[in-house]
Order: sequence, then structure tokens, then C-alpha cells
Amino acid sequence: MLTNLTRRTLMKGIAATGLAGALGSRAAFAADEPLGITLVIPSPVGDVGWGRALAAGLEPVKAAYGDRVKVTVIENIAEGPDADRIMNKTVADGNKFLIAGSFGYQNGALQIARRDPSVTVLHASGFQVAPNFSPFAAKYFQGTYLLGMAAAALSKTGKLGSVSAFAIPELITSINAFTLGAQAVRPDIEVAVVWVNSWFDPAKEQEAAKALMAQKCDVIFSNAQDTPSVISACEEAGIYAFNLNSSMKSYAPKTYLGCVATDWSPFFKASVDAHIAGTFEGANAFLGVTDEVVKVVDWSTDVPAEVMTKIKEIEAKIADGSFSPFAGPIAKADGSEGVASGATLSDGEIVAMDWHVKGVTTPLPK
Repeated sequence: MLTNLTRRTLMKGIAATGLAGALGSRAAFAADEPLGITLVIPSPVGDVGWGRALAAGLEPVKAAYGDRVKVTVIENIAEGPDADRIMNKTVADGNKFLIAGSFGYQNGALQIARRDPSVTVLHASGFQVAPNFSPFAAKYFQGTYLLGMAAAALSKTGKLGSVSAFAIPELITSINAFTLGAQAVRPDIEVAVVWVNSWFDPAKEQEAAKALMAQKCDVIFSNAQDTPSVISACEEAGIYAFNLNSSMKSYAPKTYLGCVATDWSPFFKASVDAHIAGTFEGANAFLGVTDEVVKVVDWSTDVPAEVMTKIKEIEAKIADGSFSPFAGPIAKADGSEGVASGATLSDGEIVAMDWHVKGVTTPLPK
């Protein structure tokens, strides 16, 4: 069973019943009732992007459990008070499995988990952990390193760009790995960044892409946009582009470089299984190529064969754990040491990254 809801329909329900009344009327979950699973996301579920990847990750859960689960997708919910009210409402309505699909949902979702131990909460891109609360994030940087190698091989100007949503560690690491991968092929590569401070703003995203083109960036990374705006703008201008989460190749049949795709189904399925079995334990799920969550797909055939061979060699080493994009020596953008020679950043250091590598020319916003 699948239901799609929007902010408008949810807020009508909250107004009609009152949140306090809804919380007070919570019914105990019955074993013969379907498990209510709710996914809340900050943008619409379109045919591409973050929301689409999350929703697709629940398809194997529905296939495995059928009528034993009821999946509801609540889309286009801005981070802040509305999200908190809506997440509380869905739990008050009896849903016992919540996927909070945006970084800014963290505090409200964590409060729900602490208040009701019978609810399992998965939270996208966060860092807080509780017995029934697991943050989850993708090691996008493993894929963006590989696409950086391809971008450097195709760039004529030596200038690459990234239209990026928010300056959070998850996206900073993606840019840094993109830069390092490009520098592995061409050491003099530079990367400029435009932060749009939105997950979903097609007009602003297109403007940002054009601003990067004006700076002579000839390969552009669409970093966590939930629309194909950047990809389409690059296709129109004849500029190579790639993105995260789900393939946008249909929007750029000529200049699509590839996609760092995410498949959340193994993680979602295992988490639902554990919830039903009563064995769920909150943990920080930082998942990548080895976990079959991250995979680069739809490679452009324009990438030179010798570069593609090298890319596949590095990809295999990432998969078996013998290579990390964040192995030193790595210098920071300000010239100081980021990673010492012989050292490799731990997962904990990566998820806390708040600095750019040398070669990224745009300062981080303060």
C-alpha cells in the first residue's frame, strides 16, 4: 500500500484534530495491523533526484511484505516547525517506522524517537544516534572522486564547477573528492562552487550553472539538486554534467557524464526487518560502494578508454577497501595540512569535514 501526501493535506489534518489531541489518542500498534512506514522529504517526488531515490528504496520493502506494511510518502515539507508537526502527526496516527529524509529534520525526529521507544526512526545525513534512531548517509565522495577523474580528462579549460545545495559535510566531502579525483588526472585543475541554499529551486539552480559557465567551467557537478535544472542547462550549453542519487541522462543525452546513484533498498529493508523482529539497534549508517548503496552509472562514452580503465581500477580498490579518496597527503584550500602523508581520514573525520581541499577556489560560507 502506498500513499503520497503533501504539506497542504497534512496541515489540514493537523488543524482539524489538533496536535495535542492527536498525540493523546495514539493507539497501540496491533500485531495484525500493517506496519505504518512514513517517508518525509523536503521536495516533491519527481522522476529523478533525492526524493525519487528514497521512495524507490522502499519498493523492495513493499514487495517483500505486501499488505503487512503501509507506506506513506509525505513530500515537499520544508525543514522547520512544519516538518516537526507533520512527523509528530504521522507517529500519532500509529505509524511506527519513520524515515526523516532531510538533514534539517534531525532535532524533531530525534525528539520523537526519545519520546516513544516503540518507534524506529531513520534520519538522512545526520549525526545523532539513539537506541531507536539511526542516521544514514551515502559515501558519495567515492563516486565523485571517479567522476572527477573523468571530468579532468574531458575538460579543456582546466576549470570545473559545482552547483551545490547546502554547505554541510556530506556535500563538502563530495566536492573535495571530485576535486581530488580530477587532480589525480590533471594536478592543475580548479573547482568553483555556487551554493544555492536550497534542495529544490530550479530557477536558482539554472542561474548558478550559467554563472559557473561564465567562469569558463566546462564540466559541472549538480550536487544534491532534486531537479534536472543544472543538467538541462548544461546540455543546452554543450557542457558536461553529472549529479547524485538517480540518473538524469534523459535530460542530457549528449553531454551527460554520469551519475553517483544511490540504492537505499538494502539499508531500508534490513532496518524494517530488524524493527519487525524487535532487534533494531540505532547506529550511524555511512554506506558506500562496498555496501552496494553507491554506484556510478551511465558513464559517458566520451571518456577516453585509457582513463576509463584507470577509473575502473580505482573503483575496484574503493570497493575492496584498499583505496580511499581521502588518503594523505592532502592540503587544505588555505595551504595548511588537511591529511598528513601516510594517514587516511576516518569515517568520523569525513562526516565532520568543514574545509575544502586545495584547488577549490570558492571559500566556504560562514
